[in-house]
Amino acid sequence: MIPEEELRFLILGAQREGNRLLAQHLAPLGLTPSQGEVLRCLADAGPLSLIALGGLLVCETGSPSRLVNTLVEKELVTREDNPADRRQVTLKLTAQGRRLAGKVSKVEAGLHAWIGQRMDAGALQATTVHMRRFLSGTSAGEAIARRKAGQTGKPDQDAE
Repeated sequence: MIPEEELRFLILGAQREGNRLLAQHLAPLGLTPSQGEVLRCLADAGPLSLIALGGLLVCETGSPSRLVNTLVEKELVTREDNPADRRQVTLKLTAQGRRLAGKVSKVEAGLHAWIGQRMDAGALQATTVHMRRFLSGTSAGEAIARRKAGQTGKPDQDAE
């Protein structure tokens, strides 16, 4: 196996293991990892248009319409039409959605602690820098950068 192939499989394996653990802990809440990501994005960024939400998601490529429709049906998200432009819709968390987003945040904190137990701070920082470079110019890399900038109010200083 060449090093590039091993790296590809290691990334895939890490993604699958992390997603499996996340799904296992979100299942009692009645959510999938993708639904949890939508709730967290809306909780962190406030009301968003469907297009803006799509630009923050890593779990979904393209339009997150079906994902949002499911959350609207579960009464976790509301959809408000823009009277000036009926094609534009604003998405907001309901009270139940906000409560569930808080629970998702706690589940994610547990996953982050699990990751932290497997990597010391130096390895975590170095891996993050390399993965940022690896994903630079991709839709996933751009979504992550937008979310990080939204949390800190400025682009990441460590990005290369």
